Amino acid sequence: MRLRTVRPQAPRTWTVELRCQTGGLVLVCQHCPQDGRRVAAESARSAALAHLALHARSDLRAPHLRICQCHERGCRWHRRHRGCTGPIRLLLACERGGRIWRLADACGACAAATAQAAIVPDTVLAVPLHPLPARPRRPRRPRGPGERVRVSEILSYLAAALPADASAGARLLALQCALRMNAYMRVEFSAGLLRGLCIDAEEACHELERARWLRAVNGPGAAGVAAELRDATLLAQSPARPDRRRAAEWAVRTGCPARIGEAEPWLRLSGVYLAAHSDPSSGAGQRECDRIIRDCGLHDQGFHGVLSRLTANGVLEGWRICPDSGDVHWTLAPGR
Repeated sequence: MRLRTVRPQAPRTWTVELRCQTGGLVLVCQHCPQDGRRVAAESARSAALAHLALHARSDLRAPHLRICQCHERGCRWHRRHRGCTGPIRLLLACERGGRIWRLADACGACAAATAQAAIVPDTVLAVPLHPLPARPRRPRRPRGPGERVRVSEILSYLAAALPADASAGARLLALQCALRMNAYMRVEFSAGLLRGLCIDAEEACHELERARWLRAVNGPGAAGVAAELRDATLLAQSPARPDRRRAAEWAVRTGCPARIGEAEPWLRLSGVYLAAHSDPSSGAGQRECDRIIRDCGLHDQGFHGVLSRLTANGVLEGWRICPDSGDVHWTLAPGR
């Protein structure tokens, strides 16, 4: 005679009842030893479902250890059918107009035959009732050069990549494109960012298209502009896009009319260039005179007049040209 092994009990069924008593509703659970607790009528259903979810989360089991509970009880919870079959799922059932709520394991056939019932997805119970506190994220360390060095390098490169007669507005737009492009050499500007550049975005975009430096995909218009860059050399710059975007924002803040005191693009471009080549602590800078003229496109503008206007607007504290070497020495005004 073969011995029969004892199968462990798996009572994965929980029932709560909402009873009417003097003063309101009371939530009574058949599996909790404590007395029922009072609940508000408007939140009674949510309280019942939350209580059932607590029981289910405290008794999580592997699928192969779960059995159909209604089959264990003679299928009293639903109409007759041909037998249990299908995967085991958690079934939420309601009886007596919402007075009794039951959560139990049931097979697919029994779940389909049960009235006023719905299957509870396993992902619902996988989420904890009280989410764990988020771990504090470590601040990201910048990679590569800082904002000033990135801006100065791109401005120097654009002086060689763009035509010598490229306008200051086109250079400012090209600077933002080079710093904000993605790995596919595409860039998008919102209308607010274009207004922040204080340039004629349509004319600057057409100028860069004529130079075959970019191709406008959409716009420029009221919604902004989307473009695709054609200068593959830009892919050689540091791939850390968040650092490049930080440098682009630094250039926008440094070259805004409120800081420069003027709205002319060529004057704001010169202010960004001088700030990018200045020491952050002392504000002092030094550069060859012809190099500044070439990188800022000041061929048609008076170089001495640009420095004088920046000094008058409070951007520069002072400047001078060394007669021996031809280098320009300047000092940013305090706070710039």
